[in-house]
Amino acid sequence: MPQSPLLIGCASGFSGDRSDGAAAVVRTLAAQGGGTLIFETLAERTLALAQLARNEDPNRGYEPLLDELVSPVLADCLRHGISIVSNFGAANPQAAARRIAAIAREQGLPAPRIAVVHGDALTTAAQRALLRERLGAELEGHEVVSATAYLGATEIAQALSAGAQIVVAGRVADPSLTLGPAMAHFGWDAADWPRLGRATMAGHMLECGLQVTGGYFCVPGLKEVPDVHAAGFPIAEIHADGEFVIGKAADTGGAVDARTVKEQLLYEVHDPARYLTPDVVADLSQARVVELGGDRVAVHGITGHARPPELKVNVCYHGGWLAEAEISYAGVQAEARARLAADIVQKRLGAGFRLRADLIGAVSILGDDAGEMRRALPDTRARDVRLRLAGEHADRAQAERILREVTALYTCGPAGGGGVRTALRPRLNMVSCTIARDAVESGWNFLEDITP
Repeated sequence: MPQSPLLIGCASGFSGDRSDGAAAVVRTLAAQGGGTLIFETLAERTLALAQLARNEDPNRGYEPLLDELVSPVLADCLRHGISIVSNFGAANPQAAARRIAAIAREQGLPAPRIAVVHGDALTTAAQRALLRERLGAELEGHEVVSATAYLGATEIAQALSAGAQIVVAGRVADPSLTLGPAMAHFGWDAADWPRLGRATMAGHMLECGLQVTGGYFCVPGLKEVPDVHAAGFPIAEIHADGEFVIGKAADTGGAVDARTVKEQLLYEVHDPARYLTPDVVADLSQARVVELGGDRVAVHGITGHARPPELKVNVCYHGGWLAEAEISYAGVQAEARARLAADIVQKRLGAGFRLRADLIGAVSILGDDAGEMRRALPDTRARDVRLRLAGEHADRAQAERILREVTALYTCGPAGGGGVRTALRPRLNMVSCTIARDAVESGWNFLEDITP
C-alpha cells in the first residue's frame, strides 16, 4: 500500500456553510498530486429536517446546497484523481448520488463511480422497538420522525478501495469522513487503534471547516486573523503512521497556528483521554502541537484504544409548535416599555404558557428560558431594544395565540412599539441513546447496482 502522505481537504463544515471554498482546496490538492475532498454537512437535527423533506418528496431529503457544492469542482476532481467523500446524502443518500450522476451527465463528463453508504437510518420494526425499549418514557406518546445511528469509516474505506471516485453517506461520524480515505489509502487494519486514533483527530480538525483556519477563532483586538473574510478551508496531510499536519488551501486568507489548532483540537471533547467515535476511542491527552510555519501545524502524541461496543443513535420526534415574535422599542424608557410588553403577553396567556423573553440590546444571550436573569437584572436604560418572545405548545392554535398577542401590542401595549415580525414552525425534539452494533445493518453499494 502507498506510504506517501494523503492530503484531505474539507470544503464545508455544516449544512448552509459557504459553497465557494472548494475550488481553492481542489486547486491545492491537484497541484500536489491529488487526494480527497470532503464535505461535512450534517448536524444533530439536520437529518430530521431532511427526513421531513423526503416525506414530502421522495426525491428530496439530501443536502439542499449539493449542486452548489459539487458542480463547480466535479470535473477537476475527476480529472485530477481527487475522490469526493461526504455525508450530504442526509436522509436520502441514493437520491444525492443520482443527482451527482446527473450533474456529471449535464457537464458532459464520464460517468463517475459513485458509492452509496446505507444502514444509518433505523427504520425496521425491530430497530424501532429496541429504541423504545432503550428510551422508555422519553419516547412515550411521541411520533418518531427519524432514528439515525452514527456509522463509522469502514464502509467508506471499502468503497474507495473498490474503486469509488465519490462516496455519498448519510449519518456517519464527522471524523469518519477523513478516517475512511486514510484507511483505504494506507491499508490500515480496522483494529489498528493508534493509527485510527490519530487519523480520527485529523478528521476532527477538519470537520468544522473554517473554525481551524481562523473563522470561529478570531476576536478583534484579542485574536486577530488576517483576511478572515477570505479564509481558506483546511487541508490535512496524513502520514502512514497516522501523524498529521494541518494547513489550508493555498493563496487564501485566515490562519493556521498553534492557537487555532488547540482550540479545534479540544472542540466538543468531553474527555481528552477518551474521545468516543464509532471507529476508535481516541486519546489526545498527550497531544503536542508544533508550528511548522507557513500556516502549517503538526500534531503529535495522539493514540487510540478499542472502539466502543455500541453506536450512538439520535432519535427525533415531533415536539409541537414553536412560535416566535418580535417588536421594537426605541427612545425614552425603551427598555422599560419592552419589559412591560413581555409581562403583558405573559399575563394575557396565563401560567399554562412558558415564554422566553429576550431584550435584544439589553439582556438576550445572557438571559435564560425561565426569565429569571431578565427579572433580576436592573433596567440598563437601553434606548434601542428589540423584544423577542418565544414559546412552544403541542397545539398549533394555542401556539398561534403568542403571535396574536405580540401583534396586538401595536395598540394594546406600551407606547411606541413597532416592526412586529412573527413566525410559526413545527418543532423537533431529540433524544439520544446507544444501540448494539449488530442491530445496525450497514453497508455500501455502487449506485449502478442499486435497484431504482
